[in-house]
Amino acid sequence: MNLDFLPPELVALLGAGFWHAALVFLRVSAMVSVLPAVGELYVPTRVKLAVSAAFTFVVAPALPALPEPDGAVDFARFAAAEAIIGLALGIGVRIFVLALQTAGTMAAQSTSLSQVLGGIGAEPMPALGAVLMISGVTLAVMMGLHIRAAELLIGSYQLFPAGQFPAASGLTEWGVYRVSQSFSLAFTLAAPFVITAVIYNLALGVINRAMPQLMVAMVGAPAITFGGLFILMVGSPMILDVWSAALMTFMSNPGGGMP
Repeated sequence: MNLDFLPPELVALLGAGFWHAALVFLRVSAMVSVLPAVGELYVPTRVKLAVSAAFTFVVAPALPALPEPDGAVDFARFAAAEAIIGLALGIGVRIFVLALQTAGTMAAQSTSLSQVLGGIGAEPMPALGAVLMISGVTLAVMMGLHIRAAELLIGSYQLFPAGQFPAASGLTEWGVYRVSQSFSLAFTLAAPFVITAVIYNLALGVINRAMPQLMVAMVGAPAITFGGLFILMVGSPMILDVWSAALMTFMSNPGGGMP
């Protein structure tokens, strides 16, 4: 390998093992920057770097020796390709958190709980979205998110060889499919709240027609709010179970299910 662009003292310290770990670190750090739990905005950058280094020590020994870049230009190409692949994998996992937030927003709008504790997260979201997101991320970590992430990184080198840019058409198709699946999952998770809201509004309309003098909004607002909280209490275990199953299925087979 031509290392004339580096100082001689540094060249003596650089071997094949260093470059192997450095190239793995590029993909790992890009994925960790958007990974749920460790890639949140409120997590310090030093913590993200430490997590990336820890993942590198786990992933690098499990891979065959990666080809060393031939000069600065080749290294820049490696860095760009690995960053794109790592970000794509991390965003694929992050989309599941966005699905929880979308489900929470749909549920909150359906049950008049869209303003309580709206600013608890890094991004404004309804109370139900914040509760579901925090619960989902916590559950994912307890179920071994870090182990699944390491397995995903190791397996990704079979799908995306090191230093090779992924095909734009395939990556675009994969991204569109993942986004569409996230909205489908979000609606599935929010279905109990949406169905309850439809029944509530139909009943409210019937009561209003039968008793025009009754202020049905004053009576119905507390009822739908209580109903939303009750559904959250009773249905959140099933909601999180469906969500975690979908997440773990993606982690084991990130390209599965595409037509």
